[in-house]
Amino acid sequence: MSKKRIGIFGSTGSIGKQALDVIEAHPEKFEVEVLTAQNNAELLIEQALKFRPNAVVIGDENKYTQVKDVLFDKGIKVFAGAKAMVEVASWNTIDMMLAAIVGFAGLAPTLSAIEQGTPVALANKETLVVAGDIVMATARRKNVPVIPVDSEHAAIFQCLIGEPAGSVEKVVLTASGGPFLGKKPNYLINVKKDHALQHPNWSMGAKITIDSATLMNKGLEMIEARWLFNLTADQIDVIVHPQSIIHSMVQFTDGSMKAQMGLPDMKLPIQYAMGFPQRLPNAFPRFSFKNYPSLTFEAPDTKTFRNLAIAMEVLKIGGNSACVMNAANEEVVNAFLRNRIGFLQMTEVIEETLAKIPFQAKPTLNDYYLTDAAARNYAASLVDRLG
Repeated sequence: MSKKRIGIFGSTGSIGKQALDVIEAHPEKFEVEVLTAQNNAELLIEQALKFRPNAVVIGDENKYTQVKDVLFDKGIKVFAGAKAMVEVASWNTIDMMLAAIVGFAGLAPTLSAIEQGTPVALANKETLVVAGDIVMATARRKNVPVIPVDSEHAAIFQCLIGEPAGSVEKVVLTASGGPFLGKKPNYLINVKKDHALQHPNWSMGAKITIDSATLMNKGLEMIEARWLFNLTADQIDVIVHPQSIIHSMVQFTDGSMKAQMGLPDMKLPIQYAMGFPQRLPNAFPRFSFKNYPSLTFEAPDTKTFRNLAIAMEVLKIGGNSACVMNAANEEVVNAFLRNRIGFLQMTEVIEETLAKIPFQAKPTLNDYYLTDAAARNYAASLVDRLG
């Protein structure tokens, strides 16, 4: 069997770097066709020199010359800008796209790949949060598989293999609880970014780590699950599981449950998605019950971590509300990481933005783009006011 040519969109982030580790460990199975990055030209160049892709794309057009000067003589095509990112995603030389661009920016390239008929390993949950109805309808129309890379959705995906359609009663997404599990607002009001970035179990990028600390990440995952697995809001639950060994569960209509377990290591769902339907051997550390004699579970504290409650309500409302929430969240996380607003103020901005931006029940793709822009502008103005 020929090697699978992988396009890694977001290669310099946490998921992208781990995907390259997986490819390096399985040179007989995978090769790199495309690498993209938004700003990190230095690491993109380093990755390209090592893995020799057909092409690279640097999102920041100001860094095009820097990248081209090093790679052009090596026979590697170099492109720059958001438009190039979308165009390269449509290439028929890519056998699988790993969608690892952070945030709303991942939507257009992912849709471009699906329209081309390219299978997608989806690590960018915001793509489905913002426009899951359109993305999954396009995937069905083009008969393109969308294989989740998020550990929770990868777990559900695995639990559903071989199960008949209509057999799911509900899915249960597990949450670690983040670094502030058990804390109350009087503690969180003084939280700074350095503390919020210290996740107890997972090594992730800054944006998703802050989302985990606020529990927004779990809310985004609920909305992603709704579209990935064609579920209703009342079929999706969240439970806090601090050890992060059970990655998620499925309860079936007969009351039986399946759970997927393993040590918290993102390389496992990345490898599973890229190798699907095969299970590839690896040397990753193995789980042992001897090291985890007790696995615990508790209900999430949605009164303290209101972002999760907001996302649950948005999941029920539908329309463009998730797009508004996501845009506001991206703005406030960026502001928090730059020490411009406080931890609890992030939620306040999201709530006010949702109240301000007009609701649309059945938005088009263009409506989603307009909603995203409007919500970002309004959230940014609130941040300026608070700062």
